Amino acid sequence: MRRVYSEIAQIAGNIITVEATGIGNRELADVRSPGFSSLAQVIRLESDHVTLQVFSGTRGIPTDAEVRFLGELLHTPFSEALLGRVFTGGGVPRDAGPVIDAERIALGGPPVNPAKRIIPRKMIRTGIPMIDVFNSLVESQKLPIFSVAGEPYNPLLARIALNAEVDIIVLGGMGLKYDDYLYFRDTLEEQGALSRSVLYIHTAADPVVECLLVPDTCLAVAERFALEGKRVLVLLTDMTNFADSLKEVAITMEQIPSNRGYPGDLYSQLAARYEKAVDFEGAGSVTVLAVTTMPGDDVTHPIPDNTGYITEGQFYLRNGRIEPFGSLSRLKQQVNARTRDDHRTIMNTMIQLYAGFKESLEKQSMGFRMSTWDQKLLKYGALFEQRMMDLSVNIPLEEALDLGWEILAACFTPAETGMPTQLIEQFWPADLSDADAAAEGDEAAFEAGDGESEGGEPALVAAGPSDAVDAVLHEMAAPELDSTSPQAGSDD
Repeated sequence: MRRVYSEIAQIAGNIITVEATGIGNRELADVRSPGFSSLAQVIRLESDHVTLQVFSGTRGIPTDAEVRFLGELLHTPFSEALLGRVFTGGGVPRDAGPVIDAERIALGGPPVNPAKRIIPRKMIRTGIPMIDVFNSLVESQKLPIFSVAGEPYNPLLARIALNAEVDIIVLGGMGLKYDDYLYFRDTLEEQGALSRSVLYIHTAADPVVECLLVPDTCLAVAERFALEGKRVLVLLTDMTNFADSLKEVAITMEQIPSNRGYPGDLYSQLAARYEKAVDFEGAGSVTVLAVTTMPGDDVTHPIPDNTGYITEGQFYLRNGRIEPFGSLSRLKQQVNARTRDDHRTIMNTMIQLYAGFKESLEKQSMGFRMSTWDQKLLKYGALFEQRMMDLSVNIPLEEALDLGWEILAACFTPAETGMPTQLIEQFWPADLSDADAAAEGDEAAFEAGDGESEGGEPALVAAGPSDAVDAVLHEMAAPELDSTSPQAGSDD
């Protein structure tokens, strides 16, 4: 029978130390005193000194509080009844619902043996073109979303939770503002996605130690659902708050700090969570998508820097858009050859032309004269940003690919895209094919200095796109700068 210890040797932050023997690492304990009760977990053993972190914080704990060791590791209940519910990081109901009385599963277990994993080959569609078309999300992938404070990363995660073609969503919030917690809960409930979701939420007002439990609880539940054949997507926000909690606990324990004060095992702590992503043969899968806010937009900060060595790519969220340059899904080649014949070609061509748009934009900002090709790139870039990069765009993959062809056809002739003839014949918008010759005539008029087509209108568009694209182009149309313009300058 376990003894009850009634003398606490030291209290520091959320950490207490007692003198005890026969205790195991990570063992749970029950800390009680009049008006106070909380679970605690052993985090360090030094001779007969046992250090525990108290989940509810140490405020109000007297030194004569009773500490009873339970002889078991941390567990969380698992059942289908979890779906549609909201819990704290420790698994306590946050939604005023009943306590889940079901099988309890251990937290913090080892990741699956890599030799037992299968090669991921299934795509998770999100309805977001910048993900589906350009950096496809693959089952069992682990990807961070690098961002800065103020970017709409939580609305992005909510969009993915609503649209992702998976069976179950497990959402873990760490250090969330209460408004953000309500946003997630209400959005999922109003859109009918809460019934396939389970939320583990730690708010900024909750004890710091509880923040450390959120990823482990989410991943343990997700892994169990996956073993039962479910395709599970784990969404975590914000891993920077998780790392900061590790830092706070390490400082309290007087550990020797590493880079910028973070504990020396930061890489191992992050890897232990991300490596839970897995595709089980003959069962389901666990996919991890986690937000990491970069302090000062510094990618060399220890948190994003260590994360980049663990994950299989990253998304950069800047100015309310997923940035195509720097964003990478290292597993996209496993799936984008199985979607549609033109997927890879559209992906490569549009990004290549967008890079040209950035160069033309820089030339324009410095006052250089814009050539006809520069004008086409400027129109293309504006159209691409508005119709494809905007996070409000919510369309299936096939429609996004078709939209890509429309945007290209609205700005360029088939020859200018450099795409294979076979794909052009198959996918180039039919209603634009007859206009190619007229477009070439318009370009010749530009080069001659006329600046007008036969109808007297500025020949800014090579061919007429669909109604939606045409409306955008009409708003963006502007006459080309000539050599007499005050902004005009040398090509060099």
